[in-house]
Amino acid sequence: MIKAYLAGIASLYEGEDIEIQYCIYDDLKLICKKSVKMDYVKPAIVGQVAMKILVNKLKKYLDKEIVVVVNDTVLYESIRGTLRTKNIDVLKMAKETRKKLDGFENFTIENVSADHVKLEKWAEALKDF
Repeated sequence: MIKAYLAGIASLYEGEDIEIQYCIYDDLKLICKKSVKMDYVKPAIVGQVAMKILVNKLKKYLDKEIVVVVNDTVLYESIRGTLRTKNIDVLKMAKETRKKLDGFENFTIENVSADHVKLEKWAEALKDF
């Protein structure tokens, strides 16, 4: 089983870079831990940009069960299709992200924002960048 922890960090000011942090585990063995700086994107779609980058890294594990752990309710709901927004950028990006996920059979996104214990584990996995 592949377990990935993902965080998309938006900048506070328009025009500044965003940061995407992720780490990928294969049966509890760390196989990749990376932080990527990118050009500015709107804060509302940072999580989806981060997911698209992670999905590109996970393509070589199509045959395995994949769980992506996030602390981002907007990302979670936009991919599930339950987000009630009228923001065109968010809706368009959500459609693109779902299209990228179509090739995966055993792909699960787990939102840990409401579970304190899992949230600590998520934070621990992504610290030390």
